[in-house]
Amino acid sequence: MVDLLIQQMVRQLVSSSSPPTAFLTPAGDPGLLGPDSMPWEVHADFMAMMVGGIASLILQALHPGALAGVWDHSSFRRDLQGRLGRTAYFIAATTYGPSAMANQMIDKVNRIHKHITGVDEFGKPYSASDPHLLNWVHLTETSSFMHAYLRYRNPQVSQMNMDRYFAEMRLIGNRLGATNLPDTASATDEAITAYLPELHYGERARTIINLLDEYPSSPGSRPFVRLVSKAGFMNLPDWVFPLIQRKTPSALERIAVQSAIKLIAKPVRKALQNGVAAHSYQRIYGLNSRKGKFHAAEH
Repeated sequence: MVDLLIQQMVRQLVSSSSPPTAFLTPAGDPGLLGPDSMPWEVHADFMAMMVGGIASLILQALHPGALAGVWDHSSFRRDLQGRLGRTAYFIAATTYGPSAMANQMIDKVNRIHKHITGVDEFGKPYSASDPHLLNWVHLTETSSFMHAYLRYRNPQVSQMNMDRYFAEMRLIGNRLGATNLPDTASATDEAITAYLPELHYGERARTIINLLDEYPSSPGSRPFVRLVSKAGFMNLPDWVFPLIQRKTPSALERIAVQSAIKLIAKPVRKALQNGVAAHSYQRIYGLNSRKGKFHAAEH
């Protein structure tokens, strides 16, 4: 009963109701990254991915060019759950999906990006295919996912494996049109810092961030959703808080949220243990040879 309630809350959060049976075939297909890659480990934890996902959306909203495409061509403001669900499915498909599924998703996004153009809030032309903007999206996503994973799932990841995560994720970023992406954690942080002079917290960014702060939810799932949203904000780098005109969380606040997330994460992981990652390990190793050491996360 508890598992079903948690599954319902999670599916409401990402607007998803379909079981991940598409990840079961074809047998033996490792996909683009393979089960021994770091993205397979990091992206398997639902709580860390949701926390990191919210943090990355906040960061992306601070770049006028990246935000303009969402503002002009997306249903984000009207259908936040749908947008988050589509993003989550893209990550699941490109991380865990068989090769055909992953390639189809990448090709689909690239086709869509070709038609997303316009001018941002300052009248500057933008294109969703611009490598500079694609880099920003990739950098903020990968950095946010890794930081959330370290904080809420496995703080003992070695420096070598952290760097391997960013190196392996370059494959997806490059396929989407990003260029010269860093292949280490420290270089990723440096690349993000280089964008700081371009960031802006205006009315558009404020609108998006307020939406994420007040994530729509049913009364029953509201405490869970609010907690995940708050953790997403606390997953941000400290330099963000003065920019978005918010007080930097205290150490006590961070500990309280971290403890609450870790507490709720245990039943969430149990409830979602037969999700995307488990189905994908089953595709590769078979039903009775569960080699995968990481439980699935329902994306």
